[in-house]
Amino acid sequence: MKLAAALAALFALSPCVAAEAPVTVMVVGVFHMSNPGHDMHNVAADDVLAPKRQDEIAAVAEALNRFKPTLVAVEWPADKADQRYGQYRAGTLPPSRDESVQIGFRLAAKAGLDHVAGIDVLTDFPYEAVDAYAKAHGQKAFLDGLWKDGQARVDAINATLTSHTIGATLHFLNEPERIARDHDFYRTMLRVGGGNEQPGVALLTAWYDRNFRICANLVQQAKPGDRVVVVYGAGHAFLLRQCFAELPGYRLVEADDFLPQ
Repeated sequence: MKLAAALAALFALSPCVAAEAPVTVMVVGVFHMSNPGHDMHNVAADDVLAPKRQDEIAAVAEALNRFKPTLVAVEWPADKADQRYGQYRAGTLPPSRDESVQIGFRLAAKAGLDHVAGIDVLTDFPYEAVDAYAKAHGQKAFLDGLWKDGQARVDAINATLTSHTIGATLHFLNEPERIARDHDFYRTMLRVGGGNEQPGVALLTAWYDRNFRICANLVQQAKPGDRVVVVYGAGHAFLLRQCFAELPGYRLVEADDFLPQ
């Protein structure tokens, strides 16, 4: 009876929830502009502080500002983002090649926002156990094939960046079909393991855990009617897009509808 009463109360509230303006979210998958080398495969970015690249990034910010964001979120922890955005607005932040500054801060300042949401979460990524299991169970060639495929995808990004603008490169990265293909790597990890030993499952669930924690950090800050731009490493785009697209009260829009080509 108590459960039935609780459910009835929940359903009674649902018209109020539905009546609220949706949170509209655009996930902009980016490459790491400062070349930190933290990923399994890394884009070799040239100097984004060079005048030509600065003009291209300014064009990206101008294009994204057409979305009229009320909140910008970046791949930094909350305290770091708040502190550095304050310095950025005051003109005291040292020159930075980081995409959180170059795109996130620039867009937030152009939109007149006094706050940037840092929503990053760092968790374990237990690839070593996957690698050890594969080597011990005759799956090294399988992992080697995945590695080569991942490098080929990064090589394609590098080639695009070399011959095109940053805006065009971001447009390339944010094609929905490409985002889905890039996520294949994580799902394919399910092939590595057997019986009670499942390192591939552990890696996949760790990746899901991190991304849905990131999503939760934004959801817990956004308000009905917000228009949010999430600037994040492109490898996170699939799960972040899924989280927002499937969340009641949220609406996903395509970055490629705004990014310059």
